Amino acid sequence: MLTPEQKAAVASWVQAGDNLSAVQRKLAEQFKVNLTYRDVRFLVDDLDLALKDPAPKVDTTDVSKAPAPARPAAAPAPEKKGLLDKAKEKLGLAKDEPAAEDLEEAGLEDEALPAGGGVKVEIDKVTLIPGALASGSVAFSDGVSAKWIIDQMGRPGFTEVSKPGYRPSPEDGQAFMQELSMQLQRRGY
Repeated sequence: MLTPEQKAAVASWVQAGDNLSAVQRKLAEQFKVNLTYRDVRFLVDDLDLALKDPAPKVDTTDVSKAPAPARPAAAPAPEKKGLLDKAKEKLGLAKDEPAAEDLEEAGLEDEALPAGGGVKVEIDKVTLIPGALASGSVAFSDGVSAKWIIDQMGRPGFTEVSKPGYRPSPEDGQAFMQELSMQLQRRGY
């Protein structure tokens, strides 16, 4: 289908870091060869070429996209993770925080956890956001407010933040997750 010259050009484009869409476009523009995206994928595979993965762009308003801290290789993975464990793992927070029932039995409830300078978390009674298991709002200690969701994969994220580009302090982030955990546990999540 392609001449050796065209195959060499495709190989050079892939080695230069072009993705399948760019290769498809260049084939059409330079050689007037129109291939589907799937055909370009097969072509790259047939030529034994490896695509380079570009570094993912991180959205700083979504805490679920923060890079996860490295886990020790010897640590056994838990068999089944709950919604909150997945969210905590994504944020690199401790998973062994006491359950709300344990705190109530001990008579400690909210006093047992650090206040985080006044982080307030509220959970919506009805979640109307498609793909969200839970949603609500948070007010951080510095006065910035946001709406949060936990998606079906257990990833937390912010949908609306009152200050563009805002990232909570590590203390506020931890306090947010702890308060969120307690609130969700009380509601049976």
